Amino acid sequence: MSNLGSNLEKARLARGLTMEQVADVIGLSRQTYALVEAGKRDVTLSQVETLAAILRVSEDELRGAPDGVSTLSDPVSSVEKYKQIILNALQSGADSDGKITKTKLAKLVYLADFTWYYEHLVPMSGMSYRKLPRGPVADVYFRALDELEDDGIISREEKGNAIMFSLVESGSAPANRLSKEEKNLISEISKAWHGHQTQEIVDFTHGQLPWQICREGEVIPYGLITQEEPERIWKPQTTA
Repeated sequence: MSNLGSNLEKARLARGLTMEQVADVIGLSRQTYALVEAGKRDVTLSQVETLAAILRVSEDELRGAPDGVSTLSDPVSSVEKYKQIILNALQSGADSDGKITKTKLAKLVYLADFTWYYEHLVPMSGMSYRKLPRGPVADVYFRALDELEDDGIISREEKGNAIMFSLVESGSAPANRLSKEEKNLISEISKAWHGHQTQEIVDFTHGQLPWQICREGEVIPYGLITQEEPERIWKPQTTA
């Protein structure tokens, strides 16, 4: 079975959908779609895009991305863990008013994920990160924020040109899907960047090899971070 077929089956089952339901959405018969999951037939790019949307995963997660990126061993659990990474980064990295910009939060999550890979050679979340103009961002990031907001866990507000997020309730962010070491790393990185402007962390991630080497819109392999200088993994740069 191909990565696509295997990942489609896992994502479909995680969403509680039948083959008939998924096949109908992309205009295939159940029999033809079964061949896709069996790895005996491919689908078009537009069909992959539709499948990713209805299964609530990224296209790269379905296809199986290179070098350290997860291929959906448990997509629902992975996304829920990723949300906890976001929430813990928000709690530790927010300003004194409890708010943080959407862009800075994305960078804190990226640094935690890739630093974990640097230290353990496995990603913390396994989400696919892509080179975008404002830096590396996970494909699932924006959807995760929307769902956290819909669930009443975080709130957003506009402040000038920035979008700010904050936790709705006080207390510790949920971390039952994170190990103690993962939670501590998220906290250490987020607190280190506390007080730094959003543009500073954007410039920092732009200066790292993973962002510099990849092309615009390309998925960033986790393994690239292992080629970075140790002092350039996550710590803010100090000036003499």
